[in-house]
Amino acid sequence: MNYNIAVIKGDGIGPDIVDQALLVLDQVGEKFGHTFNYTEVLAGGAAIDAVGHSLPDETVTVCKASDAVILGAVGGPKWDSLTSGDRPEKALLGLRAALGLFANIRPAIMYNELRDACPLKDRIIGEDGIDIVVVRELTGGIYFGDRGHGFGDMGEYMYDTMKYSEKEVERIAIRAFEIARKRNKKVTSVDKANVLDNSKLWRKVVEKVALDYPDIELNHLYVDNAAMQLVINPKQFDVIVTGNMFGDILSDEASMITGSIGMLPSASLGESGIGMYEPIHGSAPDIAGQDKANPIATVLSIAMMLRYSFNLEAEADAVENAVAKVLEAGNRTGDIMSDGCTLVGTKKMGALLLEHL
Repeated sequence: MNYNIAVIKGDGIGPDIVDQALLVLDQVGEKFGHTFNYTEVLAGGAAIDAVGHSLPDETVTVCKASDAVILGAVGGPKWDSLTSGDRPEKALLGLRAALGLFANIRPAIMYNELRDACPLKDRIIGEDGIDIVVVRELTGGIYFGDRGHGFGDMGEYMYDTMKYSEKEVERIAIRAFEIARKRNKKVTSVDKANVLDNSKLWRKVVEKVALDYPDIELNHLYVDNAAMQLVINPKQFDVIVTGNMFGDILSDEASMITGSIGMLPSASLGESGIGMYEPIHGSAPDIAGQDKANPIATVLSIAMMLRYSFNLEAEADAVENAVAKVLEAGNRTGDIMSDGCTLVGTKKMGALLLEHL
């Protein structure tokens, strides 16, 4: 099979980690008989430097014509002082909107070899570790609602509006239930229905969708309780589905309890098979080009692409197994280094992954 992939290496360590991930993907193609064709395009700070704005029309055109999009990382202090209002991060919002990517899928998996990096006690982690998927609605809610400002008796004020429609909730709920069906068949919906009217709609629609999935257990948590439960009893969770702002916060919390943000991938999906795949960490410009960045999160994002966009389960398993074997052998980049392990750089980690594939 032939697959056309748009590649956005981005800023900071983006090129370092994407280069290694593409080598892994090429190895998968050679092993399983696939051809992956890459078209590199610009977005983020690199695009601002090259053409003056963060998301060129060419990038959107190429991404729409591709089977999937791989993204490294965008942003950095270099562009913090821009006065134009066009920041590197705006490219992400633009791509999500242009590609109709409404579902952000973030696995939070704690590898047993990295238990020491987890801030939680062993009795909370348990023998079989932590394995959670956060399904975050990506194109609605307060980040995209009406906003404004004015002046009143208390001085200047600003407001942001959280709004969700029935269709927006329905499609993200369906995505969560479908993922749960392939896992441990449990969905936890997170809202604030005791305070927010839009959360009352959220809960009603999720319960309606659940009727089509009688094999899936559904429960509800208010977002403040969910944040606490992730710390005191994370093993109760399988799939968490929630809105944009709540998901933004909870997915970062879930990632940190696994021990390293440098290990975690993500997928942004829409109605079609096109998806955008990226690590959840930032651009880390302080170590860019120094052979220090951890490429594993990007490599695992490649595995998600194989699974979710191309339905290549065996190929995705092979990539994930290679990561597990490299860690079992005691190889570590600096961000996950511990006593008794072997420190390796970005390129060496990539080479080790290729060996185990």
